[in-house]
Amino acid sequence: MEIFRAPRVTLIARPQFLEPEHLKVQWRGEASDGERLAEYAGRVCYMSQHNPVHRTTAEYLENIKQQGHGSVLEHSVYVLLIEGISRSCSHELVRHRAGFGYSQLSQRYVDESHAAFVMPPAILGDATLEAEWEREVTDAQAAYVRAVEALLERHAWVNDKVHRRKVAREAARSVLPNATEVKIVVSGNARAWRTMLELRCGEGAELEIRRMAVACLRTLRAEAGALFSDFEIYVADDKQEAARVSYHKV
Repeated sequence: MEIFRAPRVTLIARPQFLEPEHLKVQWRGEASDGERLAEYAGRVCYMSQHNPVHRTTAEYLENIKQQGHGSVLEHSVYVLLIEGISRSCSHELVRHRAGFGYSQLSQRYVDESHAAFVMPPAILGDATLEAEWEREVTDAQAAYVRAVEALLERHAWVNDKVHRRKVAREAARSVLPNATEVKIVVSGNARAWRTMLELRCGEGAELEIRRMAVACLRTLRAEAGALFSDFEIYVADDKQEAARVSYHKV
């Protein structure tokens, strides 16, 4: 049985900016496509493609964030594969609706006989708590396997094997704990990601989603630093990482 003690976040899609030949910007500095796209959208609003104050893309986007003109960030969409989070964490994540899209592993279709589980951050480092938690999730997984076997036998009259498995798994999953690991693909525009990160990286957020949000922040900042440069990661009093942002609700 695999146990996750930290999430795994992978960037799987990024914007591709195709600059129109007839309406080019006088760019300064290096930037990713997503950063260029946000700047381009902003410059179209004022037809300032000639870049009168000679700002780099990073400087331009810093001003955008400072002024709170976040609508231009909505054009830059990033897609992350998030693994190693629990069902309880994913259910909190999907509450963020505006600007996001989600595709999550289905327990109705996927056999969870060998599912992984996610250890809550508050348990990590305490040998007694960890051992008891491992016993509990092991028992729950064994109960799931027994339930699937019994349900398959009970519904043997269902000729369609795929449907019979769905009937068994959809009922058996009820015994699995919230700690069951889930994989989820999340697409979000930069403005939506910023809002989620501001809320979930804070010290008041639930610990597991805070840990996940910080991991997402690192991935997004590595890809498009100018869009997320005003977030600061630090270690809070509870010894867990958190992040704060300079420009709120851009």
